[in-house]
Amino acid sequence: MYTDQVMDHFRNPRNMGKLEDYSAVGKVGQVVCGDVMWVYIKVEPDDEGKDIISDISWETYGCAAAVATSSMVSEMARGKTLEEAIRITNQDVAEGLGGLPPVKMHCSALAADALNEAIYTYLTEHGREIPAVLEQRHARVAKHMEKLEERYGALLKSQGASGEESTASS
Repeated sequence: MYTDQVMDHFRNPRNMGKLEDYSAVGKVGQVVCGDVMWVYIKVEPDDEGKDIISDISWETYGCAAAVATSSMVSEMARGKTLEEAIRITNQDVAEGLGGLPPVKMHCSALAADALNEAIYTYLTEHGREIPAVLEQRHARVAKHMEKLEERYGALLKSQGASGEESTASS
C-alpha cells in the first residue's frame, strides 16, 4: 500500500517534463523492472558564487513509485548547492514520501542516482573535480546502464528493429 504522499506525487507530479535550458541530464535505468529516469538540472551561481540547482525537471517511464520518487527528488534538490544535492540519498527520498513498500525502494535509489548522474555530468562537462562518493556512485550506475543497454539491444535484435531510438515524454 502506498502512502498519501506517494499517491499525491504520483497524481500531481512536480517538475515533470524535459527542462528546455538544462545544464546537464542524468539517465538511469533498472534492468529487472525496466524503469528509466532522466533528471534535468539547471545550474547557476547563487549570490555567494556557489553552484546551485536553480531548476530541475524529469521524465520517467515506470510505476507509481518511480513517478513519485522522481517528483520528490526534484523537490528536494531544487535550490540546493551541488554538494547538498549529492548528499540526498534514496532513504531521504523514501522518507520524504512517508515511506515506500520494500519492493519499491529501488525506485528511490533510481531517483537519487539520476540526480547524482546529472550532477556528475555537469561537473565532468565543466572540468570540475568529482567528489569521491560521486565517482563511486557513477561507476555503479554505469555498470547497471551497460547491462540495461545490452538487454535493450538484445530485445531490439529479437524484434528485428532497426536499433534507432525513439522516446516519448511522460
